[in-house]
Amino acid sequence: MTLIFKRTKILATVGPATSSPEMIEKLMLAGTNGFRLNFSHGANEERDEQIEWIRSVSNKLGKPVAILQDLQGPKIRLGKLDHDTDVKTGDILTLDFAAEHNGLTIPIQFNLAPKVKIGEPIYIFDGKIRTVVTEITSDTAIKVKVGNPGILMSRKGLNLPDTDFGGDILTPKDLADIEFGSTRDFDYVAISFIQSADDIHKLRKIMADKNYSAKIIAKVETKAAIIDDVLEDIVKASDGVMVARGDLAFETGPEVVPIVQRRIIKLCRKYGKISIVATQMMASMIDSPEPTRAEVSDVSNAVVQGTDTVMLSEETAMGDYPVEAVAAMKKVILYTQDHENVLPIVGPLAEIKQKRDAISVAAITLAERLDAVAIITEAKFGATAANIASHRPNIPVISATSDIRSAQQLSLSYANRNYIRPDTENAGFKIARELKDQGYFDGETATVIIVCGRKITDDTNIDTIKVCTLK
Repeated sequence: MTLIFKRTKILATVGPATSSPEMIEKLMLAGTNGFRLNFSHGANEERDEQIEWIRSVSNKLGKPVAILQDLQGPKIRLGKLDHDTDVKTGDILTLDFAAEHNGLTIPIQFNLAPKVKIGEPIYIFDGKIRTVVTEITSDTAIKVKVGNPGILMSRKGLNLPDTDFGGDILTPKDLADIEFGSTRDFDYVAISFIQSADDIHKLRKIMADKNYSAKIIAKVETKAAIIDDVLEDIVKASDGVMVARGDLAFETGPEVVPIVQRRIIKLCRKYGKISIVATQMMASMIDSPEPTRAEVSDVSNAVVQGTDTVMLSEETAMGDYPVEAVAAMKKVILYTQDHENVLPIVGPLAEIKQKRDAISVAAITLAERLDAVAIITEAKFGATAANIASHRPNIPVISATSDIRSAQQLSLSYANRNYIRPDTENAGFKIARELKDQGYFDGETATVIIVCGRKITDDTNIDTIKVCTLK
């Protein structure tokens, strides 16, 4: 058989429906390449269990996977209500950080009084109830006018598309979670509700002070973040970007999201950063064993656009069919990649070291001309493998690395399959031989391209590209 695996990766959220070693293993076998731990919910004791399960199953299956710590950010929610509260058009609500529920006085979990301005919209409960700020009544309270009838429930989220949080997006909870994450086995940390590249620079400094080596994923979900120059700066400052389509739709309008998604994927490819498309990709599978046709098209379009990773949220966190959702997503990815090429991007890739990029292009060109079955890289930290992936080759990129963290991080990088091997001169050839002997390459002979870089002295590196024909 030919070596077949999906080039676009799958990131699954762990939640009540999948929080067991048995379910983690089923998700991994179904095609999951990384796991998202959502720090908006749950306790740290649960995280420790989940991390241990993921790494244990990963070792058992010999499949490196990534773990992403998703910080809550300034996700503003209503507080605890004594009961569900009906509101009607024209009602005036008091949203008070310091109050308890009392009629139309509603507690909130974030002090909005210093942030909002009169006339700014506030959307409650995923936009189901639309309000406008009419008055700032104290240091902790504001009044809003209700624009449509609805029902308020405890801890439902608020979206403030026009409010400037002034760079104050890392909450005390986030800082505590970063402290926790710095002593745990996370490969990526996602920063929520980012508004500018400065937010990434601040997080990077905080993480550096704590020796927290995870890579940073910027979640784009605010109006401020999608301004052209701002968005490009965010991509350049981050290690990857998540198109957080749920809150982004509430903040900007749903019609904006598909265009922003395409822009983000293009920019990530241009600058060699990981892109993740998230939210409602298989939402109907929360309670259905089959996806809708629209969801299948959504996943397929993301694959054709060239995203590195597609993500499942509630589908695997709390759905009735988490394993089926991963399997369905994998099926769509495989069919799409076999029948449609990734869309090209205009112009050369940017801000990638010229020498490394030249080697990557040469390796891909050789692979295409010689009809190679795979490109194999020997690199301790995976930079060459990630660079090759940014060109979106149509064959597998197999990485041999002695660094476990690099192998785990590459699990979300386009087309990469990773093997943890000792740092030896012939590691790439050994993997090629292993795969050929296991029957993963069709025919009597198979050609692979091996790319390796060796440090000879402190100031001398030798990079080589080998053409290897296996019999």
